[in-house]
Amino acid sequence: MKDQRRTEIKVGVTIILGLLLFFWILGWAKNFILASKEKYVQIRFENVAGLEIGDFVTVNGVRKGNVRDIEVQRNSVLVTASLNNDTDLRQDAVFGVAMLDMMGGKKIDIKPGSSAVPLNYSKIQNGQFYSDIPEVMSFVGSMQDDLISTLKQVKVSLNSLNNYLTDENLNSNIKSSISNVSQLTEKLNILIDENRKSINKITTNSVDITNDAKDFYQKNQNSISTSINEAESVLKKTDSLVTSLNSFTSEIKAKNNTVGKILYDEKLYNNLNESIKQVNELTKILLEQLKDKGFKVDAKVHFF
Repeated sequence: MKDQRRTEIKVGVTIILGLLLFFWILGWAKNFILASKEKYVQIRFENVAGLEIGDFVTVNGVRKGNVRDIEVQRNSVLVTASLNNDTDLRQDAVFGVAMLDMMGGKKIDIKPGSSAVPLNYSKIQNGQFYSDIPEVMSFVGSMQDDLISTLKQVKVSLNSLNNYLTDENLNSNIKSSISNVSQLTEKLNILIDENRKSINKITTNSVDITNDAKDFYQKNQNSISTSINEAESVLKKTDSLVTSLNSFTSEIKAKNNTVGKILYDEKLYNNLNESIKQVNELTKILLEQLKDKGFKVDAKVHFF
């Protein structure tokens, strides 16, 4: 009887230890923490790509919580995550959905930030989705047709380039051009060697001319400055003379001076025309008399 009771006690203790071990493993796997408080943060994502309730939440790669709830909204997904009470997040913390392992698992990875202001846990945070291998493969699959077309075009281009480069005439022309360039280079080297002294002399003369010009300028700097000032003075006087001439011309046109009155007086102009006509007539009469018998002048002179 006593042996049977001992056996029952051993079985009961074993079951209790097994249950405690089971709940401990389950709590470790699901991040259930009984001895400490938790704090919650809500994060809005455009896409979570396979994230599930119970997945890990890491801070700089260290496991600090798990996903508690996932709510699908119209254009976004609202995720509620629990964090250990000792987790310290700042206002500039960054939230993202990342790949957990090569098998395609997901996790929420948090960069805690460095701001001096603590994170407001009552405010919904904005998260971002980090592209992983499945997303990249999906993107590559969507571009399959474009990639095939591009590869075909590249192949055609390479074939054309190969045909172009293997053309005998082209190779011959290239070799000929290289040979001509080589010959031209040799001739230039020879020309430079033969005229090295002349080139040096030209360079020396140029330096001397520059130095002479510099010395001339330094020696005659005052004279040059004086000449420039005198030229400026002459220009100013010329401008003044031109202004005076313009004013004089304007007065002539406006008949404000004697020249203007004479030039633009119509009566005087008519009298001059009439006098010229009379002189012409008188000249004709004198010429006719001279051709015939000459002319006789009767004059009475009175002396005072």
